[in-house]
Amino acid sequence: MIEEATPEARGASDRTPADRAASRTVAVWDLPLRLWHWALAACVLAAWFTPTVYDRLHRIVGYAVLGLLAFRLVWGFWGSRYSRFRMIGVRLRAAPGYLWNLRRGITGRYIGLNPAGTLMLVALLVSLAVSTITGAMSVTVTFFGVWWVEDAHRYSSDAVIVLVVLHVLGVLLMGILQRENLIRAMITGRKRIGHHL
Repeated sequence: MIEEATPEARGASDRTPADRAASRTVAVWDLPLRLWHWALAACVLAAWFTPTVYDRLHRIVGYAVLGLLAFRLVWGFWGSRYSRFRMIGVRLRAAPGYLWNLRRGITGRYIGLNPAGTLMLVALLVSLAVSTITGAMSVTVTFFGVWWVEDAHRYSSDAVIVLVVLHVLGVLLMGILQRENLIRAMITGRKRIGHHL
């Protein structure tokens, strides 16, 4: 039985268009992280539209978000290269200058999250943690009806939605500036190779 040669083993002239396209991309977001991202997006949307109307479903998706946050914390230390938190400090320190340079359309190229994306990740994770923890507290006997728990839950939940809108707008803006479909990248897990950092 003759085995087919891999694209790397074949000469450039033998490569199909699909092979050439694949060779210009790199795997960035692993499957667990992509599933986490879309599951979290679905849960946040469900939580936003269900309070006081479908309280049971609201609580279920709230606990699901808590579980997803716990997974992300674990995956931030033991996941694949671009899932880890190892560059968060560096990217956060670079975020103000990065955002300032965006005014002139200077984006740089990053394989993983750019500094603005890292800042958004941290802001979303913190806001979601406050929202879900205070939400869980508010249905306990001890904290039910306590004003600061309810206020913290309401304001952090509103902050999450604002951040989600900014996140989507940022992804669309970066996609335009860098001529890359970043939504597709979070579906396929692959990003186009360029002058990445």
